[in-house]
Amino acid sequence: MSGARGNPATVADCLRVGAGFSQGDRNWIAEQFTPLDARLAAFPADGTELEVSVKDREARGQKITLECWIAGRSKIVTTSSEEDLRAGLHDVRDDLRRRLNDAKTRQEPRHNRHLRDTGLPEPTPVDEAATPAGDEPTGGAEPTA
Repeated sequence: MSGARGNPATVADCLRVGAGFSQGDRNWIAEQFTPLDARLAAFPADGTELEVSVKDREARGQKITLECWIAGRSKIVTTSSEEDLRAGLHDVRDDLRRRLNDAKTRQEPRHNRHLRDTGLPEPTPVDEAATPAGDEPTGGAEPTA
């Protein structure tokens, strides 16, 4: 991991509940989002925020939104239209985890500087004068008798 300066981010530290949820729901939601802790640990807690909200809770057309802000990166927004609240929370959680993984792999590799700085080796020229007479490369048509 890239190693977060200071405290690593966790769901418990960074999560806030928005519209449609109460503070009483926060602990239950944080439990649902604990698989995100492994991915968030690469970022500092003071530069990371998560906000979950739901529109039309428990209704047929409910929409769950999870927003993630990480300092120095674009905001990531995931949504779900699952009718079951728990399934919707798992859906936005898994989508955020996938998108964080994708963003991580898109970055330039940090510990492979030699792969970035050095290109392919230069081809070495072949000295034809040093080639023995019997080692001539064969090519073309064979002589006919």
